[in-house]
Amino acid sequence: MSTKLSGPGSTRTSGRGPVGPGLPRTARTARHHAPVTATGLVVKVILLGLVAGIALWAAFPLVEAEKWVGLALLAATTAGLFYLYLTPRHIPAKYLVPGTLFLIAFQVFPVLYTASTAFTNFGDGHRGSKDDAVVAIQSSSVKQVPGSTEYALSVATAGDPATGALVFLVTDPATGAVSAGDADGLRRLDAADVTVGSGGKVTAADGYTVLNFGQASARSQEITDLVVPTAGGALRSSGLSRAYEGRAIRAYDAGCDCVTDSESGKRWTADEATGSFVAADGERLAQGWQVNVGLENFSRVLTDPNISGPFFGTLLWNFAFAIGSTGFTFGLGMAIALALHSPRMRGTNLYRVLLILPYAMPSFAMLLVWRDMFNTDFGLINNLFGLGVDWFGQDWSARAAVLLVQLWLGYPYMFLVATGALQAIPKELTEATSVDGASPWQSFRAVTLPLLLVALSPLLIASFAYNFNNINAIWLTTEGGPFPADNPRNGATDLLITYTYRLAFGAQGAEFGMAAAVSIFIFAIVATVSAISFRNTRKQEEVYS
Repeated sequence: MSTKLSGPGSTRTSGRGPVGPGLPRTARTARHHAPVTATGLVVKVILLGLVAGIALWAAFPLVEAEKWVGLALLAATTAGLFYLYLTPRHIPAKYLVPGTLFLIAFQVFPVLYTASTAFTNFGDGHRGSKDDAVVAIQSSSVKQVPGSTEYALSVATAGDPATGALVFLVTDPATGAVSAGDADGLRRLDAADVTVGSGGKVTAADGYTVLNFGQASARSQEITDLVVPTAGGALRSSGLSRAYEGRAIRAYDAGCDCVTDSESGKRWTADEATGSFVAADGERLAQGWQVNVGLENFSRVLTDPNISGPFFGTLLWNFAFAIGSTGFTFGLGMAIALALHSPRMRGTNLYRVLLILPYAMPSFAMLLVWRDMFNTDFGLINNLFGLGVDWFGQDWSARAAVLLVQLWLGYPYMFLVATGALQAIPKELTEATSVDGASPWQSFRAVTLPLLLVALSPLLIASFAYNFNNINAIWLTTEGGPFPADNPRNGATDLLITYTYRLAFGAQGAEFGMAAAVSIFIFAIVATVSAISFRNTRKQEEVYS
């Protein structure tokens, strides 16, 4: 080891390498470890306490469900966060970790969950496990038999009378005991917690809101559908004031892995490939269970004529809508920006304020206004121009209408960004083309437009991706229509995202697995188009930089 000092400004060296001119190691270290202020300490304690609280809140359900891998991951993540923020080291990680965790929670995890759902038959009739399906089949087949016990019934909720989960409060006629029942079964209530009126009906119960006749009548169908499993069968309502304990006529036999109807003798055997109980004649019970179906959903999208035809037709219109929405709005916005960029224009500030008004208004409200303006009978457009066009009743007029609405809503944004990009282009470039004898059009095509595209290409790509999945623009105007008579699930103005929404939540039954598969196709298409566009943008930047 050696040390050399040769006056002011000299560099001290040692076996550990140079530290810096005239700067002691302790001073340099002090710059990286600033003193902790009282405010910073309080904020750190509050945030770490919040992390600990969230971890404890999430741990109990994991323990109850015996999800040990998830619990271990939760404990490791919490311990890592405490280590990271209680030590003065790893300064960059303190800033990167929160964003990374939010990225995983709100981007990566939803995408992975959607992808995993695409390989299942998850949907109506296939939401739970096989055991859940067996319970649902047996409960739904309950019938009242002679001599079955009848109970005085009060309908209650565990929350809001209009939306809360329904609960049956029943009084045993033999013992007078009161029980609360829902889809999970009966639970005996303490006599001190309930008030029983005449006829054995419960009039009040701690933790429950007893519905009056009007509130119960409004939810009569839900009350009729509610089945409460019991040891001897199941409990169902008979009107709004009485309930009976019936017997299930369909029972599951583990020996044959089948469900048998005791009245008709018909048998449905479990099909593990489809997650359904299937009879010899092909009939399937409505209650099934969730299973992995591999690539079946993707195969149906590509090969099933009932799905592939609408899918590819919708895909073509989806591209036309996204390209048209982006292209038309950019063209109009750029044209207005060029006009107001001219030094000969006067009152440009007033024009700019007026032109961005559509951008300042809520888009959902404007979409509803435009829908009324296109009304055939009393719409402003037909009345103003003396037309009788059924805008939303014909395929091409409906498509033209939604593109026109998109043009009105979108051009102010393109006008704003084009105005900013034009101001960044040096005037010397356009003046040089004029000196060389170029016309204004030649100058725009050779200099202004390429430089605009270099600056605005990322925004145009983002606008294309947004419009490719712009569900509001379609759902709030045409709702995807008009629909052909033979296919109420796919309309002329449907985008893939509205088609997917209708698959997932349509009146014909939800198909979440199929909708997830279509979502994966949408993701792949948008990602591919965006990647190609960004690659071409980089090439343009290299040429004009």
